[in-house]
Amino acid sequence: MIDSDGFRPNVGIILCNDDRLLFWGRRTGQDAWQFPQGGIKRDETPEEAMYRELNEEVGLNADQVSIIGSTRSWLRYRLPERYIRRHSEPLCIGQKQIWFLLKTNCGEDAFCLDHTETPEFEEWRWVKYWHPVREVIYFKRNVYTKALEELAPLLYPEGVPGRSLTSYLRQNRR
Repeated sequence: MIDSDGFRPNVGIILCNDDRLLFWGRRTGQDAWQFPQGGIKRDETPEEAMYRELNEEVGLNADQVSIIGSTRSWLRYRLPERYIRRHSEPLCIGQKQIWFLLKTNCGEDAFCLDHTETPEFEEWRWVKYWHPVREVIYFKRNVYTKALEELAPLLYPEGVPGRSLTSYLRQNRR
């Protein structure tokens, strides 16, 4: 399902633990790390898609997480030219995503990356809040930044600890 502007509807999942660290998964067969995410089917709401993707990619069920919040509107990213499949109809130029911030209500032993026949992730770890912004593939960086900035006050009502995002990025460039 691709909208009239060429964007595929999608959900992104930011999963945190009691220490407010975030789930960070390494994609199967790649040296690429990202949050769980996936497409929204025609008959699904974003929340239904989020629970389905959470189960498929991380092996968790709805009763093992709590929704802290979600982005107010779609966040979009465009694919670089080399990733656009020109032979596909309709043409997909990127994704529009609703991001969910979830807190785990279970132990790490409940996580199961090989819950499906084609696992999305082969490894995962907990990372600090702003870490994903500098490690995710470059064309998703802006969306990750927007999602984390919008959802940060829900996880850190007292104020996000440490430096500002700009300072963090400056100090942690590769």
